[in-house]
Amino acid sequence: MHTHFASRARRGSALLLGMALLAGTAVLRQPRPADAAVSTAANRVGVVCTSDTGTHPTFTLTTQTGYIQLPDGNTAFMWGYSNGTDEFQHPGPVLCVNEGDTVTVVLHNTLPDAASIMFPGQENVLADGVPAQPEFNGTAGALSSFTKTAAAATGTVTYSFVADHPGTFLYESGTNQEKQVRMGLFGSLIVRPSSGANFAYDRPDSEFTPSEEFMVLLSEIDPYQHQAVEAGKTFNMNNYKPRYWLINGRGFPDSIADNFASWLPSQPYGALAEVNPYDATDHPFPGIAHYLSVGTEDYPFHPHGNNGVVIGRDGHPLEGAGGQDLSFEKFAINIGPGQTWDVLFKWYDAENYGTGSGQEPVGVTVPDLANSVIGVFYSGTPYLGVQKNLPTGTSTLNACGEYYIISHNHALYQITSWGVNMTGPITYMRIDPPQPNSCGN
Repeated sequence: MHTHFASRARRGSALLLGMALLAGTAVLRQPRPADAAVSTAANRVGVVCTSDTGTHPTFTLTTQTGYIQLPDGNTAFMWGYSNGTDEFQHPGPVLCVNEGDTVTVVLHNTLPDAASIMFPGQENVLADGVPAQPEFNGTAGALSSFTKTAAAATGTVTYSFVADHPGTFLYESGTNQEKQVRMGLFGSLIVRPSSGANFAYDRPDSEFTPSEEFMVLLSEIDPYQHQAVEAGKTFNMNNYKPRYWLINGRGFPDSIADNFASWLPSQPYGALAEVNPYDATDHPFPGIAHYLSVGTEDYPFHPHGNNGVVIGRDGHPLEGAGGQDLSFEKFAINIGPGQTWDVLFKWYDAENYGTGSGQEPVGVTVPDLANSVIGVFYSGTPYLGVQKNLPTGTSTLNACGEYYIISHNHALYQITSWGVNMTGPITYMRIDPPQPNSCGN
């Protein structure tokens, strides 16, 4: 698959957009709680895998209720899958397994409704040892669940399947989905190929840098539905209208905080992408972003200054007969409801703004200070790895001369929180200077 593409260091509008909201938001180093017993999580940014060793990994997921924080100061009542007996979290754990594994997922249900888990893209799923089958309600025969349920309050179901092909997948409730998925019963499943954990698929050209693996899980909330569920009332889905949109269960600016940020105890996953410039010798492989959507409409995700190469969709590599490469370069990732996309990306220092004398020509006339807005991530220069003194009274969160480039949903109404602009599914790509550097990572 082709993975080369040019990238420009377009910093001006990308850095300034939303900087006022970031003032005083510390995102560089945050404490995190002790990892769960089956978690391999140690990364401050990027994918946090919940794993189990061996060829027969077993996960226990428990339905829980809880609250998440929203960017406009509101909270939302949610349902969710937690890891084992852990407290509520949103979204559910990122389950990471290997191709060929026999995967077991034990569901314990504590909700007032019967609930379930279905695994789109997985074949021959068993529920309590027999093929998982839809459930029907009463004598009328109306479909009540796409798979076997765990009874309300105390029910348990054990699902199992063989993860027979690599890719990125959703897992979600198969029961009353317009309610239960909207309320938060979903998570992501990553199946690693036999080629190794640093490959997306069983193709040599799908190799990526392991420290540059990121998740973009997009979702939405209609607060009136969540209020109704919390009060034990019915909700007319004809009136459904999202007012919040989230990335990895958070809205901006919380989305760029570290994994396990202390002030977001129920929202463990950040969305900041931190990378180093591509270099054929020292940094020869791209990063990867796993895009997933549980929304009800298309989400045109839009990383500024950065194209990506779409190498897989819905858990299948983009290839034709005989392994023909069908991957393609894309600027905006137009991910539809229920879809997953795997996208490789690189950041090139295309304009040679890398570490050096700092005397390379900028190529534009720098405006006077009176006509400038200085973002809180600005280093004082346009050069990667270089910091300069800033005007008196200016605050900066720039640690080592790194760059920040914004990424967000390009349906602009989706980057709001009940009308508050510059919130929702927004994040940044942070480009650190070539290693070794003084960034402290």
